[in-house]
Amino acid sequence: MDGDGMKPVAPALGKEAFTCPRCQAYSHMKWVQLARVGQTTGVGIHMAVCTHCNAPSIWNASDQRMLMPSTSTAPVAHSEMPAEIRTDYEEARAIVALSPRGAAALLRLCLQKLCVVLGEKGGNINDDVGSLVLKGLPLQIQQALDVLRVVGNNAVHPGKLSTEDVASVAEALFGLLNMIVENRIAEPKRLQAMFDALPQGARDAIAKRNGQT
Repeated sequence: MDGDGMKPVAPALGKEAFTCPRCQAYSHMKWVQLARVGQTTGVGIHMAVCTHCNAPSIWNASDQRMLMPSTSTAPVAHSEMPAEIRTDYEEARAIVALSPRGAAALLRLCLQKLCVVLGEKGGNINDDVGSLVLKGLPLQIQQALDVLRVVGNNAVHPGKLSTEDVASVAEALFGLLNMIVENRIAEPKRLQAMFDALPQGARDAIAKRNGQT
């Protein structure tokens, strides 16, 4: 997660800080070059050690790919992502490099489950998004929902999107799902906690102003 403790920061070769793939904490990384191929290119194997948990991640500098603990550089799940959604999300992260279509389809399933968490029926994502729009869903979040819905749906239907098309946007879909979780779950939760921390007298006055009993 980022410096404010809210959004996950995807790991990347050479980045000074990101969300650790081992302990899931946002932390600074100590980089060490383990092996080098060639005297001028500097291509080789690098290791990043998390200053929070002291666990390493191993990277191939030639293609900037994380070799361990996972080959996935897709964003980690938002800390407020419900457990029943996180399992499918992590499976999608594990396979995105090998099967972007499979990952997109799993993220669509995550979206379907998330709609249920948000109080919708979950049977038809398009209808659920429409219902959320009527309830005041922000335009950007509606667009994120629809991108996930359409790409995830088309990824499993031949002729809808090419493998290259899906691969080009697959990793971005993870960020969109995290964006939705942040807006619809994490942010309201933080605001509610701040409101609940107000003095009882102030909350009673607000309720009276709003015509609440």
